[in-house]
Amino acid sequence: QVQLLESGGGLVQNGGSLRLACAASRNIFSSMGWFRQAPGKQRELVASIRRGIITYADSVKGRFIISRDNAKNTLYLRMNSLKPEDTAVYYCAAVTGPGPEYNAWGQGTQVTVSS
Repeated sequence: QVQLLESGGGLVQNGGSLRLACAASRNIFSSMGWFRQAPGKQRELVASIRRGIITYADSVKGRFIISRDNAKNTLYLRMNSLKPEDTAVYYCAAVTGPGPEYNAWGQGTQVTVSS
């Protein structure tokens, strides 16, 4: 069972930046992503790398950058120009099985953007 551990969340002012990291307990999979869930809202996909193809939610395009370091088994999410509406718990996820579904999840890290 793979383990994913997020870090890097915190409190930041409007317009600030944070970098989230997701350390995997074994080799990073070909499909990984960052999700977020704000209070009272559904979890949404923020950014993903699936078989080399990077995609972003429209709400974060041009501000967030997803990347990976295979040597460190770590996935990153660089978040720039943060807005109060980016406040959420951010989760790292991976596809570990033969299907397309994300089936391995981290515990989440809180990101709070003050106005």
